[in-house]
Amino acid sequence: MLETIHIFHTNDVHSHFEYWTRMQAFIKKQRLEYAKLGEPSFLFDIGDHLDRSNIYTEATLGKGNVQLLNEARYDVVTIGNNEGITLSFEELYSLYDDANFEVVAANIEPIKGDAPKWLKPYTILTTKYGTKIGVIGATALFDVFYNELNWRLTEPRKVLKKLAEQLKDEVDIVVCLSHLGITEDELLASECSSIDVIFGSHTHHLLDEGKLVNHVLLTGCGKFGQYTGHLTLQFDHESKKIIKKEEMVIENALLPEIEGEGKFLEEISETGKQLLQTPIFQTAKYYNKEWFHYSQLSKLFAQSVLDFTNADCTMFNAGILLDSLKKGTITNYDIHKILPHPINLCVIELTGRELKEVYLQAQNEEWPLFELKGLGFRGSIFGKMLTYEFSINNKRELIVRGEAADLNKIYQLATLDMFTFGYFFPTFKYAKKKYYLPMFLRDIFIDYGKKTFN
Repeated sequence: MLETIHIFHTNDVHSHFEYWTRMQAFIKKQRLEYAKLGEPSFLFDIGDHLDRSNIYTEATLGKGNVQLLNEARYDVVTIGNNEGITLSFEELYSLYDDANFEVVAANIEPIKGDAPKWLKPYTILTTKYGTKIGVIGATALFDVFYNELNWRLTEPRKVLKKLAEQLKDEVDIVVCLSHLGITEDELLASECSSIDVIFGSHTHHLLDEGKLVNHVLLTGCGKFGQYTGHLTLQFDHESKKIIKKEEMVIENALLPEIEGEGKFLEEISETGKQLLQTPIFQTAKYYNKEWFHYSQLSKLFAQSVLDFTNADCTMFNAGILLDSLKKGTITNYDIHKILPHPINLCVIELTGRELKEVYLQAQNEEWPLFELKGLGFRGSIFGKMLTYEFSINNKRELIVRGEAADLNKIYQLATLDMFTFGYFFPTFKYAKKKYYLPMFLRDIFIDYGKKTFN
C-alpha cells in the first residue's frame, strides 16, 4: 500500500497577518479535499509566529497568536527567538498553556525550576493508516540572551541527531522543525541522514521546491506570511520507506481574497490598541523626533538610557524613534508607536581608545539613509548615529562627560543590542558586555517617563 501524506507549514510570520485569513482558508480547504481522498494531512509552524512590534501581539503578550494557531488547527509548532527572548521567563512559561497543539523544542529548559508542561523534545503523530511520524524541533542558540531569562540552551544539532537516532526505530518517518537557519539545516542534514525532512526558518530563506542535502529534504518559506509550504510524502507500507518527497511553495498574495480579511485586520488592531490605552504619564510639551539630527525626543530617550544603566555615555541611531511624543496624556499605545522594536539595552566596556574609535566609526555618512532590516529593528531607515556624553573636540581629544578622557581607562557605553552582533561595530562582538533583559527600550522609556513627568 502507498500512503500519501501532506504537511502544510509556515514560518517567520512575525505577526504579519495581512494574508492570514486567505492562507488559513486555503489550507483548510486543501486539508478537507485530501481527507475526502483518504490522504492524511498536518499543519506545522516553525517559529517566530509572534512579533511584539505588532500591537495585537504586544497587548496580548503572544496569547493572541496562540489563539490564532488554535483556530487554524495547527498540529505542532516550535519556538523561535521571538517567542524565546522577547518575552520574560514568566510570559514564555505560560505562553502555550491554552495551546491545542504540541510544542517541540528539544534544546531549551529552565535553569531553575520545572519545565512548563507544554514543552516537549519531540512528539509522535500517527496517521489513520498507522504510520508514525516523529517530530523533533529546536530553536536558535541565543544562549547569552536565554541565560539572562533563566533558560538554558544546548547545542541544537547534537540534541537533534541524538533524538533522530533514538526515534528512527520507533517511527516510520522523522521530521525536524528547525528554527536554526539554512546553514545549520544544511550541516544537520549532512550529519544526520536519519531525518527525512527539515522544515526550516529563522534566516527567512525561500526554497520553492525544497533542497536535497544528503537525501534529507530542506524547506523554507521566506517571511511575514508571504508563503505557505506544502510537503507531499509517499510512504510505502510494504518496504516501510518514503518513496517520494515533494515540496511546493504557495505565494499567498496570489490566493483569492477572502471576505472579511479587512475586518479581521481591523479587529485585531483595534483589540490591541484598546488593550494598550492605559494612561502612564502626562507631558507638558511636545517632543519632536528627527531621523537626521538630534532632537528633543532623542535627548529625553538618552536620559532614560543613562538613568537606567548608570553608564558613562550612550549611543543609538535616530531611526529607532518612529514617532514624536505628543503633549498631554501618554498611553502604552503611544510609546509602542515610538519604540515598537523588540530590542534590549546593552552596556559595553571599552577603553577610551576603543570608545574614540567607535565615535569615529559612528560618523559613517552612508548609515543615515541605510534601509535597515532585521536585528530587531522595526523601522525604515537607520538615521543619524547619535552620541550622548561622549564626543571628539577640535583637538581630536575624546571628551566623556565634559572631561578629556583617559585612553587607557575603561568606560561603559550603553547602546542597543543590535549593535553587538558585529555588523556595524565588529569590536562589540567580543567586548565585555551586559544585556538588560527582558525590558525593551519602550519599557525603560516608560519607567523614566513615570519618574520624570508624574
